[in-house]
Amino acid sequence: MKRRKFAARAAMREKIPVNHSERNLLAAPPVAVTQPASTTHKVRELRPSHPSAVTPWLNPTQLERPAFLLNFPFSYATGAANNPWMQDLPADRRQPDFKRAAVQFLELYRSLSADGLVYLLPTPRGTNLQDLVYTANLGIVLEHLPDKNTVVISNFASPPRVGESAVGIKFFEDLGYDVHVPPAKFEGEAELKHLYDDVYIGGYGIRSEIEAYDWMERTFDMRIIPVRLVDPYLYHLDCLVFPITSENTLVGTTLLDKKEVAALEKVTNIISVSEDECYSGICNSVRMPSTVLNSSHLHDLKAGTEDYKCELQKNRKLEDIAADLALEVCYFNLSEFHKSGALLSCMVMHLNRRSYKIALTA
Repeated sequence: MKRRKFAARAAMREKIPVNHSERNLLAAPPVAVTQPASTTHKVRELRPSHPSAVTPWLNPTQLERPAFLLNFPFSYATGAANNPWMQDLPADRRQPDFKRAAVQFLELYRSLSADGLVYLLPTPRGTNLQDLVYTANLGIVLEHLPDKNTVVISNFASPPRVGESAVGIKFFEDLGYDVHVPPAKFEGEAELKHLYDDVYIGGYGIRSEIEAYDWMERTFDMRIIPVRLVDPYLYHLDCLVFPITSENTLVGTTLLDKKEVAALEKVTNIISVSEDECYSGICNSVRMPSTVLNSSHLHDLKAGTEDYKCELQKNRKLEDIAADLALEVCYFNLSEFHKSGALLSCMVMHLNRRSYKIALTA
């Protein structure tokens, strides 16, 4: 059963050639820009139009537009099989097609940047950070705090990812954020989902520890509903929980304890999704103001196969849910990143939650 589910998310056995538009996107030569000699020494000092004029924002979290953090897959690799999806896939089939991975990443980047601000996390030279592209695990910006200037950087449990913390600390300190690291294991917003106000859902048991949430509640005056993760293939919370609006949350209810489901029902309207739909990535989504972004490689699968049917079922279920909430669904083929057991939500860290501020009615 696991291997059938794995096949639905793994990359195709046969390589799919990059089309001409993809080659042009990757191979376009840089344009050299030189400053005319006549203007080299005529740079005019820029002064504000009014002596007291200051920017209304100190960081991207305070913007009134959606803001995200991504990382181009410069250091992406699959050498260390640090999750069951990768362990089920032979090493030769895990090897990424880097040109295709770049094209797939840029499609996601282009969509996000069309409606919001996208920062790119720098990839330090000489580092072996195979999973740095998955910024959802880097940390979480705490949306409920009034200063909107606080970030909690991850304390990684996965050995290949430990070095990412230093990259995240430097990046956010350079932007002027108040940066904190929990004393217990914690792997970012992929494990901690913001609902509204000071209410969050936190996953623990595989990569994160519940003690991290106890520390956050004491330190940042927040309320976290903890849920224990037990399925090794669904090892982060974003595999089975997705807040699609501020009031409605997709939840793989059969994967949680009944008491945990009851606790969630007190703080959000649960839209139940099946275990198979979770395995196909229905919850590994990202919300934009009017759309839900999700990964699907349906067109890479052979029609009529079990894998095709599972993927089609997931897509139809997500589309039905989105339509009821006056949302649309936009799909991205991220098959090269499936090789490391990842889906779309893994690649996106929210710097704010402005996407959820727009009231929607069907």
